[in-house]
Amino acid sequence: MTAIDTTPVKSPDVDRSASAGPVRPRSGGRGRYAISEVAALTGLSAHTLRWYEQIGLMPEVERSHAGQRRFGEHDLEWLACLGKLRLTGMPIAVMVRFAELVRRGEETFDERREILERTRHEVLARIAELQGTLDVLETKIDFYAGARRAPEGAPAPS
Repeated sequence: MTAIDTTPVKSPDVDRSASAGPVRPRSGGRGRYAISEVAALTGLSAHTLRWYEQIGLMPEVERSHAGQRRFGEHDLEWLACLGKLRLTGMPIAVMVRFAELVRRGEETFDERREILERTRHEVLARIAELQGTLDVLETKIDFYAGARRAPEGAPAPS
């Protein structure tokens, strides 16, 4: 059995409104996850989780008396938010800046909103581009589906 120091360590508060995933309750109310558990839950490698902490994407993660990382529900919510930001194509440097602003508190709301608005604009542009691509694919699929039903001797599809 491994003994775990449950003394809370104050980590910077991350923006709760930024959470993008469900809270994962733990049996027995423990609410602390080893790095291997977080890796399994998030799909991120332990190496990536350590790197996120090293570059400032994660607040300092609570440690056990033996120095092992112990992630809490709040950390999992923040990782879910980071995952969504990654999906937008946001550069790591911008994500780090966003994380810094979150740790600085409410006085950075305007700058955080500007970052997210810029990102939203870029995502909407990508969605429009992909919608145009999807339209071309749908047209081609419909054309080829119709060509299979065309009588023999009809011109071949291009």
